[in-house]
Amino acid sequence: MPKHFLMCRPDYFTVEYAINPWMHPETGADRDLAVRQWEGLKSAYEELGHEVSLIEPIDGLPDMVFAANGALVVGGRVYGARFAYPQRGPEGPAYLRWFAERGYPVLEPSHVNEGEGDFLTLDDVVLAGTGFRTDVVAHQEAQEYLGRPVVSLTLVDPRFYHLDTALFPLDGHNVAYYPAAFSPGSLAVLRRMFPDAVLATAEDAGVLGLNAVSDGTNVVINAEASTLQLELKRRGYEVIPVDLSELRKAGGGPKCCTLEIRGEN
Repeated sequence: MPKHFLMCRPDYFTVEYAINPWMHPETGADRDLAVRQWEGLKSAYEELGHEVSLIEPIDGLPDMVFAANGALVVGGRVYGARFAYPQRGPEGPAYLRWFAERGYPVLEPSHVNEGEGDFLTLDDVVLAGTGFRTDVVAHQEAQEYLGRPVVSLTLVDPRFYHLDTALFPLDGHNVAYYPAAFSPGSLAVLRRMFPDAVLATAEDAGVLGLNAVSDGTNVVINAEASTLQLELKRRGYEVIPVDLSELRKAGGGPKCCTLEIRGEN
């Protein structure tokens, strides 16, 4: 089934501050290359039949390209983002305003959370990350607003500072993840919930191979995640590798650039 994504062109992308281990301002980033790579990702979605809407980038917000962090949309309702770092603070209201102007019911959050960076939605449950960016009380706030069960998972490796860097839904009932990114208790929960999950290697996790987008049939994934791609193919998925190496300099990949707009269901 075709999906609806919101994306933001990286017109103002740069690496001028460091708020995660991937970011090195001294080496900077090539904005023009980032734009070309982002356009390749957008084209990949459109060629798969998905709809892509765009939010206007704002000068001075270089990480606004990472649209997944801007909100969580489930059942046509929008739970807004409240960023942990002041450098990204204005992004939350900008994304919430985009949805409000289009008639979506929205909730301005009371607690720090970074949207789909730390909330990943399956058919019957929302998996929610905490430990680095999103306060666990935001998980409760999202559950109350969205009316979906939310399962909290604790991240322990600063390289995987958002849940979407360590796990992605394969479909509505299964996931792929990197076990070492999670606390022992959270890992036990994942093993119980998803006994048939795809487990990523350290090498594939280390190129943000788990920051991927699946529509249940096709998986758009960082090209360098070679072992994970082979396992996905073995499981019957079509793999679409993309090159987002420039955006990875800010800790982002395909999923970071992609906010799913889920309608009423």
